[in-house]
Amino acid sequence: MSGSELYRGLLEELESVSDPAYREFHKKLLKNENINVLGVKIPVLRKIARKYSDKTDVILTFPDEFYEVTFIKLAAVSLLDYGAMMEKLDRCVHLIDNWATCDTFAPRCIKSHREEFLPVIRAYAQSDGEFVQRFAFTTLLNFYVEEKYLETIFSLCERADTSMYYVHMAVAWLIAETLAKYFERARGFLLDNSLDRKTHNKAISKALESYRLTNDQKNYLKGIKR
Repeated sequence: MSGSELYRGLLEELESVSDPAYREFHKKLLKNENINVLGVKIPVLRKIARKYSDKTDVILTFPDEFYEVTFIKLAAVSLLDYGAMMEKLDRCVHLIDNWATCDTFAPRCIKSHREEFLPVIRAYAQSDGEFVQRFAFTTLLNFYVEEKYLETIFSLCERADTSMYYVHMAVAWLIAETLAKYFERARGFLLDNSLDRKTHNKAISKALESYRLTNDQKNYLKGIKR
């Protein structure tokens, strides 16, 4: 089957499982009118992507005219082993143009190659691209919130370009997670005032939503808002 035939078949499959109501709902969440959405739910997309994990070279040539097609590209690549994933990673990361695609792109193989992958995260965290940077921080959130990586996390967060909204939100989310797991260390980082005021306060606000913090910890955080 040719690539064009495979693409037409994928579009037909996606259209057959699309939901107009979900399309409208998800399109509003994406907050980007330039993104074309068919309206297929994420579990269904992941199931379809598994069928294409051995055809990633072909599907990466497909047009990115629909959110779901790009999602399937990244989801299929995320199923590859580390070496194969790394060959396609940069191409995939630069396809990301919204928070939803970014936040669901988490190649499982990174977990067993965390030290090896850290230079990639550092490079992406210093990129000019908003969603390239966000990918760096969501990857830290997915695979690196452990005590041995806290200094790396704090160092990258304090250098992040939080003037970009989706980077600001990812950094806040990441720091909130460190507060939930390593309160004293993260509290010390916040007291250093390394983050801009908006991101500092957003991290605290997100941490206050966590059931993992005690009331005393939450009251303390309220007191160090800036």
